[in-house]
Formats: sequence, structure tokens, C-alpha cells
Amino acid sequence: QVQLRESGGGLVQAGGSLKLSCAASGRTASTWNLAWFRQAPGTVRTIVGGITSNGGETIYADSVKGRFTVSRDNAKNTVYLQMNSLKVEDTAVYYCAGKRFGSISTWAGSYDSWGQGTPVTVSP
Repeated sequence: QVQLRESGGGLVQAGGSLKLSCAASGRTASTWNLAWFRQAPGTVRTIVGGITSNGGETIYADSVKGRFTVSRDNAKNTVYLQMNSLKVEDTAVYYCAGKRFGSISTWAGSYDSWGQGTPVTVSP
């Protein structure tokens, strides 16, 4: 199993940038596909972006394409979410998720391990 811990959330003005980090612990962490999801109050948890274990493939939600970038450093067992040109509607709790087998997916139910989440608030 992999344990995930997010950091880097906070308050930022619209148009600004923020970088989230997710530290993965566990002997096999570098072999897991990792993804970022977000959940605003009263909504379901949805994909933001994901990356394969070797970093060769990424996926993004249409709403963040061109603004957000997912990357990973397997030497540090860390995945990042660089968020630029933030909008008020990006306000949510952001979660890191790990998927042991199979390809990266947009479906939250297919992920095996979750972090506790880090809140991001974008002010007008």
C-alpha cells in the first residue's frame, strides 16, 4: 500500500499560481499511477489530472487543460500539480490518489489510496 500526503494548498487571487505536492511513501510508490482530484462543497470528486508511473502519459480535465500541469519526481516519490491562471471556480479541496494496477483513469472509484486533501481557495 502507498500512503499519500498533500501539501501546498492555500489562498490565492484569481489569475495567480499555486503548486501542490503529494509525497508518496511505500516501497512501490514509484510504480503507482498517481492523480489529482478535487471536490468543492456539495459536489462530487472529479479528476483534475493524472500521470503514469514513469511519467510518460498524462491526462487532464478539460476545465484545466493549458492551465494545470501534473508532473512527478520518482527519486523523491512526489507528484506535483502546478496550477496557473487560477479561477474562482478552481476553489476546492484537492486530493492526491494512487492506482496500483491498470491505466490512469478519470474515475475516482478506481483508485486504491487517497491523501487527506489540501484546500485551495481562489479569491476574486
